[in-house]
Formats: sequence, structure tokens, C-alpha cells
Amino acid sequence: MDTTVGRLTYRDATDADVDAVVALVESAYRGESSRAGWTTEADILHGQRTDPQGVLEVVKSPDSRLLTVERDGELVACCQLEHRGAHAYFGMFAVSPALQGEGLGKAILAEAERRARTTWRVSEMHMTVISVREDLIAWYERRGYRRTGETTPFPYGDERFGIPQRADLRFELLVKPLA
Repeated sequence: MDTTVGRLTYRDATDADVDAVVALVESAYRGESSRAGWTTEADILHGQRTDPQGVLEVVKSPDSRLLTVERDGELVACCQLEHRGAHAYFGMFAVSPALQGEGLGKAILAEAERRARTTWRVSEMHMTVISVREDLIAWYERRGYRRTGETTPFPYGDERFGIPQRADLRFELLVKPLA
């Protein structure tokens, strides 16, 4: 279902969106193009951030949705929402680097939270963030997420997630109540 909120159109991704979503995610996090925005991981990870197979798995999963966000017919952002019992998981969040800093991320995150709350009636949103990304964690904290201190190891040696440039990477769980 397409919904337009402000100038943004939200819809669930289809198979036809996979390549565009991969390109968007890669541009927001890896390589030189990612340096145009503030979400770059180019200094801590090289290689890919995602791939067509991983994106297609999210599109096809019955408990997941990949929300695409368009402005004037152009893909400008995306995020994954996954139903996990009493909570939803938020991931694969990307905003075009050229548009970062305009408030799009805040609006999209709020819409994703609203959809998770109304669609699945969940009470919390969970996400994992690379723990050394202090600026990104601070951004989420300003939007009501709290650090839990719970961490999981980074998948060193699995190049599907990138090639680490440091030995101290791990994921930290952030949680927000969706009351």
C-alpha cells in the first residue's frame, strides 16, 4: 500500500526495487559517495554493506517489510521493519547522502515506528548499531532510543557485512518503547 506523508511516498519494496535499494544502502554507508552524508562507515568498514540476495530475503520474508521512501518518484530512503513477537526490529536504514541533514531521517523513523505500532501492535522497537558509531547512537538517543549495553559480535570474516578496518567492532542493542 502506498501512502504519502508530506512530500514523501512510502511503500513496501518489491523484487523490482532490489537493485535500487542496494545502490541506495551502499551509497549511504560505503565508499566515497557516502562521505557526502554523515552516516558513512567508510572509515571503519570497506566492501559491501548489503547485496541483492540479502535485500530480496527481506522483501520476501513474511515477518518483514522493506519500506521504500520516494520523493517526486525518486527513491530517497529505505528501512527494514521485522516483526519479532512483542517488538519490531528496525534495520537497513538508509537516506541518500545528498539529502542527509534535512530532517528526512527523523520523519522516516517516526513513520516506521508508527507502522510497527499500528500494524503489529508491538510495544518496543529494537535496533542494533555498531558501537563505535557514537554520532549515530547519539542521533537515535535524541529520538528516544536507549542504549542497553547488550552487544553482539561483529561477523568478522563474513565479507557480506563488509571488511572491518578495526578490531573492536560489535553491535549494540538500542531499544525504544512505542507506547
